[in-house]
Amino acid sequence: MTADPRIAVVIPTLNEASAIVRVIGELPRAMVREIIVADGGSMDETCAKAQAAGARVLDAGRGYGRACALGAAAADPACDVIVFLDGDGADRGDLLGELTAPIMAGTHDFVLASRTKGEREPGAMLWHQLLAGRMAGWVIGARYGVVYSDMCAFRAIRRDALNRLGLTEMGYGWNIEMQLRAAALGLRILERPLPYRRRAGGTSKVAGSLSGTIRAIVAILRTVARVLARPNP
Repeated sequence: MTADPRIAVVIPTLNEASAIVRVIGELPRAMVREIIVADGGSMDETCAKAQAAGARVLDAGRGYGRACALGAAAADPACDVIVFLDGDGADRGDLLGELTAPIMAGTHDFVLASRTKGEREPGAMLWHQLLAGRMAGWVIGARYGVVYSDMCAFRAIRRDALNRLGLTEMGYGWNIEMQLRAAALGLRILERPLPYRRRAGGTSKVAGSLSGTIRAIVAILRTVARVLARPNP
């Protein structure tokens, strides 16, 4: 806990009304200067509930990466650490301090939660999610020597480091592009095993349907190929 919080939390959402209040409510508010919900066009009460719970709501338009990028750009200038997590209640927002402590201490620039190394509720991750994270880790490890175990959305990064990455992927490839470019630029990277829950409500936009899974896989593969071909933004 700090008397002068420098952390902004960005939560990309799309129809997360059943979980967003819980997600915002369990964040350690003494550590967070502001919470930004970057909404992708929800048709339910996500925005109204998020605002009532104390978040600033942005109309980000469609695209997971676009929501993350706009949320980070809109953060209070006093915030030099940006935390991202999903709005479905699966990430343990109450453990935000576990991610941000190495950055606050000055030992790391980029810290990610690892669902594959942490304790998972039964059914929290499907087999293809586990496989995708490990395959991405192998590819990045072979190219840059940084072996990731996961592509978890729950992550913290120094704001100046995020700006250096020059991310351009506005869809599902946002997370993997961040990891690739962070490795390519030699950021000080740390993975921390953290527990992961089943989503609190709604339907996953990726794992919830075959079409969503295929779209996500295509976006990730396309992003990996593009960044490996041109690693410097």
